[in-house]
Amino acid sequence: MSATSRTSAMPPDRQGRPALVLRGLQKLFGDVAAVDGVDLEVRQGEFVTLLGPSGSGKTTTLRMIAGFTGQTAGTIEIDGVDMSHVPPHRRDVGMIFQNYALFPHMTAAQNIAFPLEMRRAKRSEITRRVAEALALVKLDAFGHRFPRQLSGGQQQRIAFARAVVFHPQLLLMDEPLGALDKKLREALQLEVMHISRQLGATVIYVTHDQEEALVMSDRIAIFSRGRIEQLGRGEDLYDRPVSLFVADFIGESNILRGRFERDGGGGWLVRDDARWRVSAAQVERAALGSGSAAALVIRPERLRMVGPDETGATAGTNTIQASVRDALYLGSTRKYELTMMDGRAARVRRQLGGGEREWQPGDRVGLVWAVDDAVLVSDPQG
Repeated sequence: MSATSRTSAMPPDRQGRPALVLRGLQKLFGDVAAVDGVDLEVRQGEFVTLLGPSGSGKTTTLRMIAGFTGQTAGTIEIDGVDMSHVPPHRRDVGMIFQNYALFPHMTAAQNIAFPLEMRRAKRSEITRRVAEALALVKLDAFGHRFPRQLSGGQQQRIAFARAVVFHPQLLLMDEPLGALDKKLREALQLEVMHISRQLGATVIYVTHDQEEALVMSDRIAIFSRGRIEQLGRGEDLYDRPVSLFVADFIGESNILRGRFERDGGGGWLVRDDARWRVSAAQVERAALGSGSAAALVIRPERLRMVGPDETGATAGTNTIQASVRDALYLGSTRKYELTMMDGRAARVRRQLGGGEREWQPGDRVGLVWAVDDAVLVSDPQG
């Protein structure tokens, strides 16, 4: 479901207006910029994930949106109102933490009711909304239980219900599934995604798990060194990374480094005596000058393995020689770890069941890829 279709649950006066706008957001800790000039606009009903390695600034950004951490510079607008200096309890924001943060002396229902009590809601409204929230997370019969009587997954659902029971304008989640085992985490990913869509909620979600981000998000903001390196849909980040960092961070990549040489509308990546063709579309997109340090990024599933004497190269393909180091069976796929002619590692993934040859460690092969399947990016280490 697209972000556009999810806005139908929003009141008419809020549709079309950004739910969240960050402009020039910065946070300094001494001389260190934890967040360094972040600009971001989030649409109503959109699910946006802040993704990046530890220390990249994603959690600090989330805490500034919530009001728990004050910004050094920049502005935070929520539903068209500047909240830069508004305390957390007046920002109309729901927050879900990794450690659940449930009150141990309260039942599940009492935990969910707490935000409504703090807002001085009527008792009849509290009773109705708590029942609705419990039904939403499919825990109708668990309202009387204390947190210690609930599993980790059930506690996380109660934390979710508590965060949405007062119908906040913005729902913030800080690695809420990080403490759960893999199977439960994957199940709750879909549950959280479906419930947020059902509510038409605007969600800002923080994680370092790229698969989680790809599954749940309408858009993903890749953070690096306090800045957003790239913002877009999962398929855009995977198929069209704008930098070597994004290409290396999202999914697995095969990276060939060299110097870029322009040739008419297209060009070549050149290293020693090897030359690999670059498409005109990639040259235009990368906007690199001749002689620039550059890299070609090829995803493991885009590579085809052939015998060393049958390169399989045509006018629209490139090739490089390699040897198989390991062949790993992964159920529906087989993953090959290879060593290329220059000693660098390469990876190939092949779907099983297609009748393709199975290669063994020690086999010499040619790696072939279509020119259009490789992405050209600048190489800052070149």
